[in-house]
Amino acid sequence: MEADHSPERNKLPELKLDARQAQGFISFFKNLPQDARAVRFFDRRDYYTAHGENATFIARTYYHTTTALRQLGNGPEGISSVSISKNMFETIARDLLLERTDHTLELYEGSGSNWRLTKTGTPGNIGSFEDVLFANNEMQDYPVTVSLFPIFRENQCTIGLSFVDMTKRKLGVAEFLDDSQFTNLESVLVALGCKECLLPMESGKTSDFKLLHDALSRCNVLVTERKKSEFRSRDLVQDLGRIVRGAIEPVRDLLSEFEYALGALGALMSYMELLSDDSNYGNYSIEKYNLDSYMRLDSAAMRALNVLESKTDLNKNFSLFGLMNRTCTAGMGKRLLNRWLKQPLLDVNEINCRLNLVQAFVEDAELRQGLRQHLKRISDIERLTHILKKKSANLLPVIKLYQSGIRLPHIKDVLEHCEGQFSPLIRSRYIETLKFWMDEDRLGKFIALVEVSIDLDQLENGEYMISPNYDPDLAALKDELNAIEHQIDNLHKQTANDLDLPLDKALKLEKGTQFGHVFRITKKEEQKVRKKLSTHYIVLETRKDGVKFTNSKLKKLGDQYQKILSEYTSCQKGIVARVVDTSATFSEVFEALAGVLSELDVLLSFADLATSCPIPYVRPDITPSDEGDIILEGSRHPCVEAQDGVNFIPNDCTLVRGKSWFQIITGPNMGGKSTFIRQVGVNVLMAQVGCYVPCDRASVSIRDCIFARVGAGDCQLRGVSTFMQEMLETASILKGASEKSLIIIDELGRGTSTYDGFGLAWAICEHLVDETKAPTLFATHFHELTALAHANGHESHSSSRCGVANYHVGAHIDPSSRKLTMLYKVEPGACDQSFGIHVAEFANFPEAVVTLARSKAEELEDFSSTPVCENSKEEVGSKRKRVFSPDDLARGAARAHRFLRDFSSLPLDQMDFNKAMRHVSQLRSDLEKDAASIPWLQQFF
Repeated sequence: MEADHSPERNKLPELKLDARQAQGFISFFKNLPQDARAVRFFDRRDYYTAHGENATFIARTYYHTTTALRQLGNGPEGISSVSISKNMFETIARDLLLERTDHTLELYEGSGSNWRLTKTGTPGNIGSFEDVLFANNEMQDYPVTVSLFPIFRENQCTIGLSFVDMTKRKLGVAEFLDDSQFTNLESVLVALGCKECLLPMESGKTSDFKLLHDALSRCNVLVTERKKSEFRSRDLVQDLGRIVRGAIEPVRDLLSEFEYALGALGALMSYMELLSDDSNYGNYSIEKYNLDSYMRLDSAAMRALNVLESKTDLNKNFSLFGLMNRTCTAGMGKRLLNRWLKQPLLDVNEINCRLNLVQAFVEDAELRQGLRQHLKRISDIERLTHILKKKSANLLPVIKLYQSGIRLPHIKDVLEHCEGQFSPLIRSRYIETLKFWMDEDRLGKFIALVEVSIDLDQLENGEYMISPNYDPDLAALKDELNAIEHQIDNLHKQTANDLDLPLDKALKLEKGTQFGHVFRITKKEEQKVRKKLSTHYIVLETRKDGVKFTNSKLKKLGDQYQKILSEYTSCQKGIVARVVDTSATFSEVFEALAGVLSELDVLLSFADLATSCPIPYVRPDITPSDEGDIILEGSRHPCVEAQDGVNFIPNDCTLVRGKSWFQIITGPNMGGKSTFIRQVGVNVLMAQVGCYVPCDRASVSIRDCIFARVGAGDCQLRGVSTFMQEMLETASILKGASEKSLIIIDELGRGTSTYDGFGLAWAICEHLVDETKAPTLFATHFHELTALAHANGHESHSSSRCGVANYHVGAHIDPSSRKLTMLYKVEPGACDQSFGIHVAEFANFPEAVVTLARSKAEELEDFSSTPVCENSKEEVGSKRKRVFSPDDLARGAARAHRFLRDFSSLPLDQMDFNKAMRHVSQLRSDLEKDAASIPWLQQFF
């Protein structure tokens, strides 16, 4: 988190406490309960302070120096402290609650030794800090808190889950079985955008709970442990009856479907204190969350496909969200896009409906332009509705909602001018919906209320006031104020005549907080009338800008004016509260309109992206998951091609059932393997979100989840080796994937020795081909894996179901100079040689090192790119010309297959590293013994 390095750093607010105050504060501070997660701020009116370990954390993280620290108190009793300006407090609060998920925030108010906690915030519950967080910034995402009640039995776990989104006032419940890797749970946490998770406190930390904590930390979720007694469902129906909108029967029916989720819901309602805020009453909705509603994505896939923005992104086009976000409503469209990218669709009709609307906007530039003009002026209706329901609301949200509401007829008008094949869809989805909610009994009623109750003339001056004609008492007080103002104006004229000074030009009438109504003249004019002033008037103040004075008449009228004005203000305050309360009753209307406008905004954004790229995107054809193939002709990676100075070379991807459903991709480092396999995942994701894709032609068979194991994401900071991390991620693929998934694996098996790595990669490939049967892109350095395509040729049962094909990324070596040129083209067939040493030359390794590497490689290289059978043609680049009999090859392959099957059945995810390695060594030594009588196997040892 970058702090502001301007004067903020150099001019820290001064910590102004005398010795007695300091002593009182220190004794209070040291008695606070210990909480390692809490960052505590103390409001000292003009600035804030933090103390103890919090002070050191803030100095290091946000000021990037410990010179910001000050000592409060002397000797061993003293505590380190840091002072924080209001702007810096806002920066830190935003980072702690919106970016990080490892701290909570507490704000104390008071003085001396008497302080009280006034606000608490967590990443999942930011309600009390909303005014600070979103004072100058849009709300990017809805924070969601999840509560889990896990029940472990043998090798599986039943999870009761409930969640709350306090911005949209929505509750959800779900119950499902999960595996030891918590694959389902992880996809739910990703889809919901969960920031905080409640768990029952466990006395004995079992290994199951450790794995659950690992899954939560992968998803970057703050874990809050609560007493087990809070996870109960007593009085749940009655409690929900208070806060859920509508009848109680549907709620009772919904809850009857669940067992463990009810305890999770009980704990969640108590932790979020939903019943203690009566503005929640009758405003919440509750739903059953279905895991099969959306494509499942785990945290590894989200990272591999760069779906959401990251702090380390060099520019906004680094992430799919940054690239696709061309929304123009204030905040609403951005949040909806964020949610859609985490929840791609599975229903062909729903996807096509979105694509139809995008196509309508793509084909009609005038429609796009017209809508964009009006959507730009729409405020964040969701947030304003949320603020309206708070007790502290004023007229600002009412007026902003009114200003957005009066734009809707223009938006409807632009949509009505749409012609073409999709105009009936636009009519039914948007025009009819807008008409319904804009009806005179709904939005029309709200607009009428504002026009009659608010003084719209004063809006020009930026003043939000109730119209005096709205209330008879207010009107009477306004008349009195006007009458007094008229008398004051007359007195102004009389005084000008009396002093013989031109009105307004020389003698000014002013209204201030200190003296009320006063006259003012310049010092120069004061000299002309000094005598009269001293006898007939009371001089209040003499300053450079002039002399202020009054007389008994003006003072009397001014006092009367102030008295009536305070009555007017308190009368207006009561009416403002009534207008705000009445406006809040329209929340259902505003929420529905926000839904329509944010959807329009996102689909318009998709159309804008599709048409504004140098090479326009195309509409993908969508087929159900059990039909069709995944064909991407001339596909590109949208984020890579959007970077400056990139001339992207497109590639075809043809995942065809029974032919090339499982693709092994070989080739040099930096040759484009990773980019190619990721771009396939990104294109499929974009298609299922309902967006055009960067291809010349695209056809996508719907995938229920994308599994991506890309790059050895080292987790040694969490005590997990690179190899173990690879194994855990791969275990979740083997357990969670089905034939309806899409699997992307890059460089598996690099975290261990060559033989073990190759053995693992082969075993995993065989499992995916024979058991999972999902379309797979497997990029690898192990050229020997390309033999899978040939091995499958002997086993008609597997090739007919899946189909393994070899592809490679092209590279050209100049025969004379031996220089390597990357072609970035994916072509059929296996790669015929390794390019590691050429890549080292690319990186300017010393010549002596490259020469030695080349001679060592020639000594060691012991097998060709595929096992060579009798009568087979020699392959380019093969180093060894050994021939085996078909019988020897068959026996060897059968024994190797048994070894790999035994290996793949090991429960690696449940073993510690040493135990896993012992089992692998045993399997290997058994294989080595058997290899003594099988020449083909001996080549592997």
